[in-house]
Amino acid sequence: MTADTEAPPRKSTRQGEALIQRADSMSLIHLLSREVRPERVERPVLQYGHAAQSKKGEDFVLVKTDCQRVPGDGSSTFGVFAIFDGHNGAAAAIYSKENLVNDVMGAVPSGLSREEWLALLPRALVAGFVKADKEFQRREQSSGTTATFVVIDGLTVTAASVGDSRCILDSEGAVITLTVDHRLEVNEEERVRVTASGGEVGRLSTAAGAEVGPLRCWPGGLCLSRSIGDMDVGEFIVPVPYVKQIKVPASGGRLIIATDGVWDALNSEQAAKYARGLPPEIAAKQIVKEALRSRGLRDDTTCLVVDIVPPPVRPTAPVAKKQSRILKVLDFRHSFNVSKLTRKPAGTRRQVEEIFEEGSAMLADRLFPAPGGEGVLKCAICQEMLTVSSDDENDGSFFSLSPDESWEGPFLCKTCKLKKDAMEGKLCKQRLQSQTNGA
Repeated sequence: MTADTEAPPRKSTRQGEALIQRADSMSLIHLLSREVRPERVERPVLQYGHAAQSKKGEDFVLVKTDCQRVPGDGSSTFGVFAIFDGHNGAAAAIYSKENLVNDVMGAVPSGLSREEWLALLPRALVAGFVKADKEFQRREQSSGTTATFVVIDGLTVTAASVGDSRCILDSEGAVITLTVDHRLEVNEEERVRVTASGGEVGRLSTAAGAEVGPLRCWPGGLCLSRSIGDMDVGEFIVPVPYVKQIKVPASGGRLIIATDGVWDALNSEQAAKYARGLPPEIAAKQIVKEALRSRGLRDDTTCLVVDIVPPPVRPTAPVAKKQSRILKVLDFRHSFNVSKLTRKPAGTRRQVEEIFEEGSAMLADRLFPAPGGEGVLKCAICQEMLTVSSDDENDGSFFSLSPDESWEGPFLCKTCKLKKDAMEGKLCKQRLQSQTNGA
């Protein structure tokens, strides 16, 4: 049975009741089966600073170091660091800064362990981005924004991004990019997706017919293929983020999150190099300074630097031990020689552990079922409750349905299903088909 196939009324009612019972029982089993024990998590110290030079006033920074996975539980604290680069006004960037954290956390079921929360976070980020886009577009404002949104929980870093702001990690001298630029000029895969969804990709044309400037999407003329907002451009400009999750080494690392005002002037290696050896705030200022020196102030230029610092080692009281002077000298020589011999070469340093990576723009690839059976009766994006006993209200609200897995979810309400179809180009194809039939 396909996504758009209507379920028989009686079967829908019976299976809906069974689903409610199954969700309740699975949730109870899920909670009872978990051992009640405190979670021991490596909690590094987060130090940060940011700098900016404004030209249009459309860049915004979000820093929240006191977010809690479990409200009231200090041991579940995590940090959020984000940059929003608005265009055609600042409204979308301001809205995303104020609402995106809540939209993401609203897509996370309650009662999850830390491991489950981290596994579910990529899905919640997708749902949160799409919800923010949907709710902002209801305001009927034409503004849009990039979003680079980073969650730090212990040593685990999860980055989600749409647009061309970028996040890099500098750890033990190695620079890793945690985002993908959704700029049509450099992203061939996105060009193919946009044209397949009914959009056109091309440059501006002068009166003489010459093509100038970067590649853009038409209608709208946006240089980006993914953003939040932008209701005045084609439906193929989607808010579905690229997500990457990693675990940094115990030695920590430095995140550099910046808007295209920096990345149009500096590459990732240069930005990391200019920041090394400096505290976060001075490092951010130095990166902005070097970007302006290279290219001038052509656009808002914003940089956020976050250091993930290993927690301080608690000193333990040494045990007094009597030792002769000769043994003390021998011990000193031994420790000196060992320290020289065991110094790790660059090739044997601890590497960054890559946990998750996905960049598909198709929601069917990104919204996998939540664990434990919780939340299956809610829209996976807007979190509105669905009525499974009414075929009219539930019609087309799911896009993963087969005879063997009739009620696994995830589910979408009517408006989110419509948005999903629009982002995948289905509505554009339907309009073209109607025009063809009418002709």
